[in-house]
Amino acid sequence: MPDALSQKQLFSLKKLNKSLRRSTGQAISDYSMIEDGDRVMVCLSGGKDSFTMLDILLELREAAPISFEIIAINLDQKQPGFPEHILPEYLQKLGVDYRIIEEDTYSIVQDKIPEGKTTCSLCSRLRRGILYRTAKELGATKIALGHHRNDMLATMMLNMFFGGKLKSMPAKLVSDNGEHVVIRPLAYCKEKEIEAYAELKEFPIIPCNLCGSQPNLQRQIIKNMLNEWDVQFPGRLETMFTAMQNVVPSHLCDTALFDFKAINKESGIINGGDIAFDKEELTHQNEKAIPIEVQYYQQHQTLDIKELV
Repeated sequence: MPDALSQKQLFSLKKLNKSLRRSTGQAISDYSMIEDGDRVMVCLSGGKDSFTMLDILLELREAAPISFEIIAINLDQKQPGFPEHILPEYLQKLGVDYRIIEEDTYSIVQDKIPEGKTTCSLCSRLRRGILYRTAKELGATKIALGHHRNDMLATMMLNMFFGGKLKSMPAKLVSDNGEHVVIRPLAYCKEKEIEAYAELKEFPIIPCNLCGSQPNLQRQIIKNMLNEWDVQFPGRLETMFTAMQNVVPSHLCDTALFDFKAINKESGIINGGDIAFDKEELTHQNEKAIPIEVQYYQQHQTLDIKELV
């Protein structure tokens, strides 16, 4: 714990720690992310998210009723200016088992991607391949990534707006080479809590712009939009994330998920039928929920009848 924190800061730190531990523990439980005897490879980038993930997982390991190992991994991609000493010194101080993997993916990306184009996609593919290989060499049974709730929401919005899919980052999946289980222990954690926690813990953050590549502008736009919603409409992001966990295939349009062709009069009412729409309400910030039909009447009661024909 950092020195010279005020009583107010200490209180905030303990409160944030409790919230992040609760959210992480719940996600691990809900998706069976970590099991007895697991060897968890924690991917540490040097950013606030992965530092927080490692910190919380180390605490949960001490209190968990099961036994599992943690090994921290950092991939040194030989980006100019990368401070090679920071992570080894930090991890040695913690007494955490770790490996630093040195692979010059920076030169490969710079050679393959034209100047001015974003390098993130190729860089990510190369990084995944190296991490999968490393996990196999170390006998890791799980690969832990530091994506949080906001990342998952942003990915869903990106896929909706630009990919034409209702798809996000899952909390748990099998890697694209079919050999590893990838988990996201921070799936239920709020980014603003992670930011505040990382600042109070004084993690030795390594900037993510060392490669000099352009940011993913579409993702940044979505992220800014979500952040604005979080300020203007408290609770909206929580509701959106809850929606990701409450999918109703019969009230969407994917014929691969639901057999719409088989519906007939004998099928019975499915998931409320049309009644489900009658219960919908719109809630304005700091106002009582107003049924949709009441809002429509309030908005249109002064219109001339000819305008509605």
